[in-house]
Amino acid sequence: MKQVGVKRFSFSRIFMYLFLTLASLFSIFPFYWMFVMATRPSAAYNSIPPTLTPGNMLVENFKKVLNQIDFFGSMWNSVVLCTIVTVVVLFISSLAGFAFAKFKFPGKNALFIAILVTMIIPPQLGLIPQYLIIAKAGLLDTLQGVMILFFLNPLGIFLMRQYISESVPDELIEAAKIDGATNFKIYRKVVLPIILPAFATLGIIVFTATWGEFLWQFTVLRDPEMYTIQVALASLNNTFKVDFGMLLSGVFWATIPLVIIFLLFNKLFIASITEGSVKS
Repeated sequence: MKQVGVKRFSFSRIFMYLFLTLASLFSIFPFYWMFVMATRPSAAYNSIPPTLTPGNMLVENFKKVLNQIDFFGSMWNSVVLCTIVTVVVLFISSLAGFAFAKFKFPGKNALFIAILVTMIIPPQLGLIPQYLIIAKAGLLDTLQGVMILFFLNPLGIFLMRQYISESVPDELIEAAKIDGATNFKIYRKVVLPIILPAFATLGIIVFTATWGEFLWQFTVLRDPEMYTIQVALASLNNTFKVDFGMLLSGVFWATIPLVIIFLLFNKLFIASITEGSVKS
């Protein structure tokens, strides 16, 4: 009976590893195919059967990108935009999450529900009034006009509230209050060190979402010097004949910062997921 149990256990593990391997390959394949197309001429994009082996035109295609747009200037604009947005969102979301998780005040539940309700409203509905507000404030064609819309993040507030309520013991907060610590000092000295894994998770989510956002950036930015990388790459598609090798070469290099960000913070990201699974 024990041998049968061992066999069943082994087969289940083999099936699990096989499934995870296939899922990983399916997840990585679009990025690999993008790299392959970035190393090939434009005609390879529509070839049948599809081309699956890299070519030798990666540098040549990237040179075409550099001749068409200010790639590095646009990359810098995106890095500045996403970094500032991520830092501000982490600060505001963690403060709000701390307040919602550990403090009692009138209208707390109603306000939290109102914040959650904003998550189901399509962002396209507010595009025109938001544009008019930014225009009247004189922030068109500026990174400030783009980033200010992303500072309040309902998902970030929700995630921080849940994480702080489960991970920060009330006894620590009460002990800090007895020692005479202010609320902000409690946040800085007690809460922040505990929620670093959640910071990494939310930071990756916010940075990636801001980097990939296109509609609002395209609406606000018209000056090529202020283009983010998404808007700059979109300008490569404004011709009747699209050079897919050139376009996908730009997309490939524009994806590298996201991979670097994930590799830098993946340990904290995994720690946050693991801690949540253990507690559940």
